[in-house]
Amino acid sequence: MNTDSYYNRNEVSNSDLTELKNLLYPRLQFGDKEKIFAFGSLVDAIITEPDRVNYYQLTVDDVKYTEDDFALAREMHKSLLMEARRDEFLDYVLKNSDTQKFMVKEREFDYTGFKYHLPTRCKWDWFLSSVGFGGDLKTTFAVSQSQFDEAVDFFDWDRSRAWYMDIAGSNKDFIYAISKKNCKVFKKFIERGDQVYRRGFDKYNELAFKYYLFVT
Repeated sequence: MNTDSYYNRNEVSNSDLTELKNLLYPRLQFGDKEKIFAFGSLVDAIITEPDRVNYYQLTVDDVKYTEDDFALAREMHKSLLMEARRDEFLDYVLKNSDTQKFMVKEREFDYTGFKYHLPTRCKWDWFLSSVGFGGDLKTTFAVSQSQFDEAVDFFDWDRSRAWYMDIAGSNKDFIYAISKKNCKVFKKFIERGDQVYRRGFDKYNELAFKYYLFVT
């Protein structure tokens, strides 16, 4: 499935929940949101969809980037590959995962006893079909593991991971993040029922209920 057709689908995604949250609870945005998203898309493409990248024209599909953007993205990719030499699991992920794999699922939700259904979707950066779980690739301004841990909560990456886990029915998940400041690689492993999963579940369960009330 190409990118356009995925984003034009009608099922509810974690991004839809984010848009609803921004409408209900607006907060100060730091930096250029569109530029940050575009750079993250560049890094994602270089690592998980290299066929979309044209290094001569500095484009991903028809989106043009600067030389500085490409230079930083390539340096971040290099850092991830170097980390994989030390991290056997990351090495396995890079060599064996299905990239940009999408899933759809009709789901029943239960919000404080009120049950309802929503069609849901997600698209994995990495999914390991051999073991039935996957994970996410992030770019971050964090320069330390503690800052990255704070970012997981602040940017609702915990909500994203719980949402994906529950669509796939997986019991494990992970995030690898590359710093845009110092190119360090940070990681977070998540298991169903742990603090990160439960916090993420509570976040999405409340937003999904409000989506059901206000949008459907």
